[in-house]
Amino acid sequence: MTKNYSCFTTLLLLLELFIFCTNTEATNDHSTKDRAQATDTLTYYQFKSSVIDHLSKEPLAYASVSVDGSNIATVTNSEGEFLLKIPKSTRKNSITISFIGYKDKLIDLDFFKNEKIKIELEPMIITLHEIKITPESPELIIRTAMHNRVKNYLDVPTEMITFYRETIKKRKTYVSLAEAVIQLSKQPYSSIKEDAIQLYKARKSTDYTKLDTLEFKLQGGPFSAIYLDIMKYPELIFTEDMLGNYEFKLDNMTKINDRLIYVLSFKQHSFTSDPLYFGKLYIDTESYAITSATFNLNIANKVLASEMFIKRKPQSSSVYPTLASYHIDYREKNGKWHLSYARGHIMFKIDWKRRLFNSNYESTIEMAITDWKADTAIDMPLVDKIKPNAILSDQISGFADRSFWGEYNVIEPEKPISNAIKKIQKKIEQEK
Repeated sequence: MTKNYSCFTTLLLLLELFIFCTNTEATNDHSTKDRAQATDTLTYYQFKSSVIDHLSKEPLAYASVSVDGSNIATVTNSEGEFLLKIPKSTRKNSITISFIGYKDKLIDLDFFKNEKIKIELEPMIITLHEIKITPESPELIIRTAMHNRVKNYLDVPTEMITFYRETIKKRKTYVSLAEAVIQLSKQPYSSIKEDAIQLYKARKSTDYTKLDTLEFKLQGGPFSAIYLDIMKYPELIFTEDMLGNYEFKLDNMTKINDRLIYVLSFKQHSFTSDPLYFGKLYIDTESYAITSATFNLNIANKVLASEMFIKRKPQSSSVYPTLASYHIDYREKNGKWHLSYARGHIMFKIDWKRRLFNSNYESTIEMAITDWKADTAIDMPLVDKIKPNAILSDQISGFADRSFWGEYNVIEPEKPISNAIKKIQKKIEQEK
């Protein structure tokens, strides 16, 4: 195994899951600091809608929703829905909806007087006369993107407000749900100093009675999403030295925010035996900044793939991933790009000895940057920092307060998650 690959697996292990026998019952006795009590009294406007394809009427998942003239933003959920909260001081602003391969749409906030109206984006058709660039080899495109990494992305410490959610499902039932608004101290992309986070508000609920006498935990919490920032932590997929493990191909060209984008596909070479990745990179043709990436882990080798995720497991079981997919988006401001959204989705199968049926689980993490400001003097007190190996669901509790998030922007929950939250709240109210 190469030195680079070892570094890459070290990062990925922060996505690992604890699986071990337990008789632990569900508990919500943990607590967290609420640093936002004062801000909850502030007034804000709330806007809700959904984004769909103009032709097919299908929802557009993870589309960017940003408030013009500010750094406030959110993303649509997997059903194309979003909920945006804006302070009254920015009420006169408009919002921009962006999605790769579609025309941007500028929306006046008066549009939201009717909440049932859906926002339709038109697919972008690129004509040949628009393409004035003759691309070099795909390998040259990706090497230029990696070489330009430092100058294309944020070069000063930046304080970001982010929303993070992690879920664990057994088949179609949610057995664990944790959510948090966190402060992310984002270090310059040129710096080797790692990012740091602290909790503002957080809540969780776990029902261990549905876990086959297993306690299934996601280690790393929000760091699992932060480390998906492949421009800050290129070891996750490839550094410049690791590019030789992959085969690249220029698939197509598209647009976002009226910028021409290379669509570069990649997969590991057949002579590389370690589990690597395959997917697509979206690269700006002018700056060579990677603006988005969608990729999966090659899980053909079940044993090696399992070793990358599983920390512990019962001796009476075999545990291996059946899917590991990831998606990241970047947003540009004043010529510099920064992470705007990250998502990871991992599915596992547990084969039990001396049992007729196996168990299937899936875990999802996602994080959206909802506001930020450059700050050259960010310094978190050590006591407030969350450690990269923390298990978020062990540190927090909540869900009783129906207006818990106040003015903070969150990713609108999909209907199954929303229904799960309502059930949790109803159970809590019944137990009072």
